[in-house]
Amino acid sequence: MKGKTWSEFYASGRCWGIALVLMLVLTACQPAMAATPLPMYDTGVDPNAWVVVPAGSFLSGQFNTPINLEHAFAIMVTDVTVDQYVRFLNQALADGTLRLQGDQVVGFYPGDPFHGAKHEEEIPAQDYRFVPLNDPAAPFVYQENAFTPKAGYAHHPMTYVSWFGAWGYCHYYGYRLPSGLEWEKAARGEDGRPYPWGWELTPANANYYSSGDPFEDMRTVGSRTTPVGFYNGKTYDGFVTLDSPSPYGLYDMAGNVWQWVGDITQGMHYRFMRGGSKDNYPPDLRVWVTNNATPVYYGPGTGFRCVREP
Repeated sequence: MKGKTWSEFYASGRCWGIALVLMLVLTACQPAMAATPLPMYDTGVDPNAWVVVPAGSFLSGQFNTPINLEHAFAIMVTDVTVDQYVRFLNQALADGTLRLQGDQVVGFYPGDPFHGAKHEEEIPAQDYRFVPLNDPAAPFVYQENAFTPKAGYAHHPMTYVSWFGAWGYCHYYGYRLPSGLEWEKAARGEDGRPYPWGWELTPANANYYSSGDPFEDMRTVGSRTTPVGFYNGKTYDGFVTLDSPSPYGLYDMAGNVWQWVGDITQGMHYRFMRGGSKDNYPPDLRVWVTNNATPVYYGPGTGFRCVREP
């Protein structure tokens, strides 16, 4: 625990060990879950849309510390979808940016500075896993020399993507992953709210553990992702949602999938995630909560979105 007690980790919102164990356990359950057909809904939210978050101050963290971001940035309205990511995979494999290596798709990463800190692992410049090639639980498949989304998953958030894979997608198109502070401001605006849409969480706001959405059956398949922008005020076969964007119009900034952020911390090879996922309890959906894993980790509850210059 790097010198911290469990109570200190809980107070800081970084009970990453428990969360990562939960993610790994749930990963092992995914093949049976993935075999169940998905409901099909059109949310009407455009995954190609971006919004600009202006420069200026906001309240950060559990204790609302004033922070000033001196730059504006544009950020995707939704997480990157499975459809968007497989198009990247096919194009990047064709032009040689990515290659197949055993049971994975790999791409080059230029490495991180190494400081030799205790428990720090060196990340040199070399190829790293972006996504698995044919994981039976992944929301995409590789057949006949091409990647395609699995049936029903095209407009769900991309999962089973490592931090390197998220970084690589953004980098390929001239974007980048948001910093933790950029992500938090985009998620909560300026008034210190704990959730992107406001001050309270209900099952109509977000996809979290046992929230009861149409994609979930805790008796059989368990929790699954919802399409991006699902919680937009529509009613789907009797399931009523509340329109739950962030103050800047971003959807799914809490729940559904954890989102990789771009921070690289000196003396630490771990990468951070924000937002909570379909497998988390309500407290983990508060905007200041963080999780982390090694940058090669991938799983059923981890995705990402990109930022760019406005």
